[in-house]
Amino acid sequence: MHIDKIAKVDLNLLVTLQVLLEECSVTRASHRLHLSQSAVSKNLNRLRKILNDPLFFRSSHGLKPTAHALQLKKNLPMLLQKIHQLILPPNFTPSESHRNFSFALLDSTYETLLPAYISPLLKKAPNLKLDVYAWNELSMRAIQQGKIDFGISARDLHQDSNLNLNNLPDGIVFETLFTTKQICLVRKEHPMLTTKSWTKEKYLDMTHIQVRCEGNDWWALDHHLATYNEHRKINITLPDFYSAASICAHSDLILTLPLIFAPLANKLYALETLPLPIEFPEIAYILLWHQRNTDEPGHKWIRDIIIDNIKDTI
Repeated sequence: MHIDKIAKVDLNLLVTLQVLLEECSVTRASHRLHLSQSAVSKNLNRLRKILNDPLFFRSSHGLKPTAHALQLKKNLPMLLQKIHQLILPPNFTPSESHRNFSFALLDSTYETLLPAYISPLLKKAPNLKLDVYAWNELSMRAIQQGKIDFGISARDLHQDSNLNLNNLPDGIVFETLFTTKQICLVRKEHPMLTTKSWTKEKYLDMTHIQVRCEGNDWWALDHHLATYNEHRKINITLPDFYSAASICAHSDLILTLPLIFAPLANKLYALETLPLPIEFPEIAYILLWHQRNTDEPGHKWIRDIIIDNIKDTI
């Protein structure tokens, strides 16, 4: 190890580089770092001399990383996280901690799962700051980059799904909280409620509401049906279950969704439940984090609170 060379590197320069790689803009980086644009530019020039590489080129879309900068981008987040953990106290004391933790959650878990663990968590650690964001197609990358600490999402147990548990990105680990089946919702007094035989044929003959999942308009169910040259007639695709349940309650459209959200939807709107008339694997709701945080005391404590309280609730 070349200690003399390492001693010449200001740790703040690596932080500046990480933020510049994320933002590709001196202006945005300066805002995040609470530094002037001039200070960020000076840090960038120092990095260029130390690394003997321009690191970025200017383009019409902002700063464009060089090949060397892109290589650094792969390793730098993990390095900074390890340095961060190195300077943390060896123990996590919930009652005394003022740390900030961030979560990305599916909208179907806001009122169904979040209340199960927030109260026990804050009762034992009243000074924590918790930031909750909506889960979307960028959330996995945010966990990889250290921008988000925890995610709660759903993954298909169907082997052919792109959102299968076996297709998680590098470094992402998980704990299964529970599995649930899919069911159907229709408005009260829907004509289909009087039918004596609720079959797949009738299900496919109806018009449907779809909830977009991580930017995907099709669910695993749709890909499964397509293998048999069968398709749902989807009339409207929405970004969340709340708006979908509202539309369902005021139309003859049918909404297919995880069972966990159905009781809440039935409380909010005049809806009735029907079974999904198709044999299909359940969905797993999972807690996600990055492997670099697996043994970090604060992260581990929060994971245990979430897992224990959700499993007691379901």
